[in-house]
Amino acid sequence: MADTGGESAVQDLKHETEGVKDTTLRSQSCNGTTPEDMPSSDTPDLRSILVTSVLNLETLDADLYRGKHHWVPRSQRLFGGQIIGQALVAAAKSVTEHLFAHSLHCYFVRAGDPRVPVLYQVERTRDGRSFSVRSVKAIQHGQPILICQASFHLQQPSTLEHQFTMPTVPPPEALLTVEQLVQQYLSDPNLAVKARTGLNNILAGEVPIEIKPVNPPDFYRHIAMEPKKLFWVRARGYIGEGDMKLHCCVAAYVSDYAFLGTAVLPFPEFRAQFSASLDHAMWFHNTFRADQWMLYECESPWAGGSRGLVQGRLWRQDGVLAASCAQEGVLRMMKTSPESKL
Repeated sequence: MADTGGESAVQDLKHETEGVKDTTLRSQSCNGTTPEDMPSSDTPDLRSILVTSVLNLETLDADLYRGKHHWVPRSQRLFGGQIIGQALVAAAKSVTEHLFAHSLHCYFVRAGDPRVPVLYQVERTRDGRSFSVRSVKAIQHGQPILICQASFHLQQPSTLEHQFTMPTVPPPEALLTVEQLVQQYLSDPNLAVKARTGLNNILAGEVPIEIKPVNPPDFYRHIAMEPKKLFWVRARGYIGEGDMKLHCCVAAYVSDYAFLGTAVLPFPEFRAQFSASLDHAMWFHNTFRADQWMLYECESPWAGGSRGLVQGRLWRQDGVLAASCAQEGVLRMMKTSPESKL
C-alpha cells in the first residue's frame, strides 16, 4: 500500500501535476492543436526536479534499475505516484523510441520504506508488431511493494475519434496556487495556533508540482461537498518537448496527488484514520506536456466497505483529453469533534 497524499483538510490544500516517425510532442491532437502552441512553464531555465532527481533511475544491469530520490509525505511512507512514475520509467527504457505508453495497471502490495532505495525489475512480457507489454516489480527488502504492467504501442491513424467536453473553469492565470491560498489563511489574525502550525508546515515542504485549485475546500471542512474536485496542475520547472515517454512518466507521478481524498469530501464530520492506495490505472490518449498547465478533473462515484473508488481525467489547456485515471484505496474513517478541527 502506498501513501495517497491528502488525508486531511491541510493535506488537501497541500496537494490541491501523423506519424510513427515523430518521437517528440509535435504530433497533432484530434483538433489539430499541438502542445507547442500552448504557453510553457514560467521557468524555462530551471530543469524540473522530477526529471533530474525524482524520476531519475540508476541502471544496475539489463532491465534492472534503482531509484534513490524520493519525496516523502508527512505519513513517512513513500508516495505512490513516485513509485508508479519510476516503474513506468523503467518499463519505457526497455522499448524502442517509436513506441509510446498507452496504459498502465498497478497494484500496491506493501508500504514503501523511504529510508532505502527501490529496485525496479523489468520483465519483457511481449513484443508484437503494434503493442509491447512490460511487467515491472518495485522491490524493497527483498519483497515487492508494487506490481505494474505497462503497455506501449505504435501510434496509428484512426477513423474513430471522440471525447467528452472539458469542464468550463477559470484559466490557471486567474487562480491562486496552494501556497498563495495558505498565505491568505495565515494572514487571519484569529487563526488558531494549531492550524497556523499546520499551514506553516505546508509552506516548508518542497513539492515538485504546482497546483491551483478551482474550488478550494473550506479550510475547516465544515461543509459537505460533492465528491468532485477540479484543479490545474503542472510539474515545477522546465521539461521541454522531449520524449513523450518522459511526459507520461511525469503525468503518472502527478496523477496520484490528492486523488483518493476526493472520496471523503461529502463527509466533513469524519477524518481518515488510515488511507492508502490499493491499485492505480492510467490510459494515455493524446500528446501533452507535463510542465504546462493541465486540468485534473477528479470524481468519486462510490465509497463503501472501508474503500473508495476515484476516477480522473487530465485535460490539456486547449480542451484535449490527455489521459484518464482510476484508483481504489483503503479509507478507514473516524468521527471528529468540532474542537479537533480548530
